[in-house]
Amino acid sequence: MSVSAPVSSVVGVGSPASDLSPSDLREILAEALSGIARGSSVLAIVADKTRDDNTNILLPLAAQILEGRKISKFDALVAQGTHSPMTESEKRIKIGGNTTAQIPAFGQIYDHDWANPEKLVMIGKLGAEKVKQLTGGLIEQAIDLKVNRLLAPGQYDTILIFGTTVPHEVAGFSGGAKYFFPGVAGPELTHATHWLGALASIEKVIGQVETPTRHLFEAAADFIPAQVISLNSVVSRDSGRLRTHALFCGDFREAVRKAADVSRHVHIKYTGRKYRRVVALLDEHLEDMWVGGKASYRLGPIIEEGGELIIYAPHMKSVSDVHGALIKKYGYMPLERIRELVATSVELQQNLCVAAHLAHVSFAGRTTPEGKIVPRYAITLSSAISEDTCRQINLGCLDPRKFQLKNYEGDSDTLIVENAGRDLYLVEAQGKTKRY
Repeated sequence: MSVSAPVSSVVGVGSPASDLSPSDLREILAEALSGIARGSSVLAIVADKTRDDNTNILLPLAAQILEGRKISKFDALVAQGTHSPMTESEKRIKIGGNTTAQIPAFGQIYDHDWANPEKLVMIGKLGAEKVKQLTGGLIEQAIDLKVNRLLAPGQYDTILIFGTTVPHEVAGFSGGAKYFFPGVAGPELTHATHWLGALASIEKVIGQVETPTRHLFEAAADFIPAQVISLNSVVSRDSGRLRTHALFCGDFREAVRKAADVSRHVHIKYTGRKYRRVVALLDEHLEDMWVGGKASYRLGPIIEEGGELIIYAPHMKSVSDVHGALIKKYGYMPLERIRELVATSVELQQNLCVAAHLAHVSFAGRTTPEGKIVPRYAITLSSAISEDTCRQINLGCLDPRKFQLKNYEGDSDTLIVENAGRDLYLVEAQGKTKRY
């Protein structure tokens, strides 16, 4: 096995106003990858198509640099978590080449199968006392650390994490060690991290860096038996063009925190008030409710109690190919009610990531005068999902053919959000109010 030089803590640049060019990115990558030894084997961890990022730019640049360092192997593993796999064409587009010939020294792209024990390996265990300490007592059970077998000892010398940093409902901010857990993890930590995010409350987690969930999967990432270099980008879309505001590379703890400092200024919008109705024109990268629920996660803070969120997503055809049956069985409801169900349902106890999703989409509860806990606001889905299915999952339904944006424009109690699910919206507590 090759021995690589230690990575300097973090290299990179960026700010909310920056617009980094490919040459800027290449310069940062060259420095970040300079310690990788000749003959090393390298595995790239990349996001799937539900994440709009700059992997198609960064990975070919990294491949060129690694080819110059005469590495022995360069493959990629998709951190798809519990999502369905991409097609071969989608994978090639994701990494920036329709054929491997366009990416020098590149080998294979592997899918991750989180639920197949034969595709996993145990690399360690977090004891009950350590888990309790990391989570502030929200979880007290020991957790086996199972990951994709490509991360087993001796498989690769260096792991490169290609990821973006944005506000996230489970982690606080995405990026860094999250690409291991739950990105390429087994069911144990996948369920634990999602449920922990729900227990900690989405309102206290999203847009925060130091969260119980991040502390948990960063402790787990210390068990990865290879050198890890985390490449953390902050990107946005300017009239369709992908803009890279920042790239920080190196230690997975420090790099993601530097990226989060930029992301909080790029991806968090302040409205100065709450709205009775929010119309979310869903980002087309979000193809089902499993990921399309981000519209509720990221807009919930600015919706009045008793208000409404309309999610317009004519491209959405399913609830979830992987988890749809359970979502339809239980439906979306506030955390208080989901906790009651989890306490008595073995099925949900074995699928805590689904339980967490049900609570996250509902966002938060409120108590009626009769003492009943109901969602803080109603959610109406305007998509290709049938009305019967919408009712089954406790959502309202609006035929997308009858959706007229002009019916909501000009209403002072309505906010219309384009590309919903990308940015987090908050009511600004102090300072000058910004309107979006």
